[in-house]
Amino acid sequence: MILKNKTLLITGILTDKSIAYASAKIAIENGATVVATGFGKGLRITERAVKRLSEDIKVFPMDIENQEEVDEAVQNIKSEAGNLDGILHAIAFSPTEAMGGNFLNTNISDAVKSFEISAFSLKTLATSFQPILNKPASIVALDFDNTQAWPGYDWQGVAKSSLQSIVRYLAYYMGENGVRVNAVAAGPLATTAAKNIPGFSDMNEEWSNRAPLGWDTKNPDPVAKVVSFLLSDLSEMVTGEIIHADGGVHSIGGSMLPK
Repeated sequence: MILKNKTLLITGILTDKSIAYASAKIAIENGATVVATGFGKGLRITERAVKRLSEDIKVFPMDIENQEEVDEAVQNIKSEAGNLDGILHAIAFSPTEAMGGNFLNTNISDAVKSFEISAFSLKTLATSFQPILNKPASIVALDFDNTQAWPGYDWQGVAKSSLQSIVRYLAYYMGENGVRVNAVAAGPLATTAAKNIPGFSDMNEEWSNRAPLGWDTKNPDPVAKVVSFLLSDLSEMVTGEIIHADGGVHSIGGSMLPK
């Protein structure tokens, strides 16, 4: 029960296959109270998904690109659930024109859209919710290893590199307020978002063979457990860190996919 008496905000829950959903499930099993956000047409999908976890989970509308809506979510969550002890950032998007081997032809607006939603949104989330974060508190972002170029991942990979840098800068600037900021670099998982990534099926086939510990692309729980650790007081002196939960593939040399 490492999250007993903790109130956590989990963003990005869409289906029961998502890392965000698994993170909410593991957090609840460890004693946490969870609130969630959704936006647009996905709001009702999020509301249906969280009911599989608990009828008590409240879902608040929040479009991370709309600062007024973000501020309203902060106030509504404060009113309904009180201050927060932790936040999971599970927000990412790239236009199709910015992925799939189109790297050299991507225009700046599509690249900026990838950065804004997948990376800068972490800063938006952190600073907007800081007034209702307890001291100490923890913010965790979901990442994918980007120390290599992954064919087809393209500008989403660039955005993930930016996300890691933002983690480090937020860790520096928010540390004086007792806020830890870290990321979990997950191996590939068969989520709805992953299925839209060109080349994912090839990566899926190779990953479990390369991973020293093995890897099950259908099981997000090992990643969710690392998220819970980082949201808990057990990680009280961990900040600015990128923890890999990928079966160890990041530590093995050699390119996985051909050009």
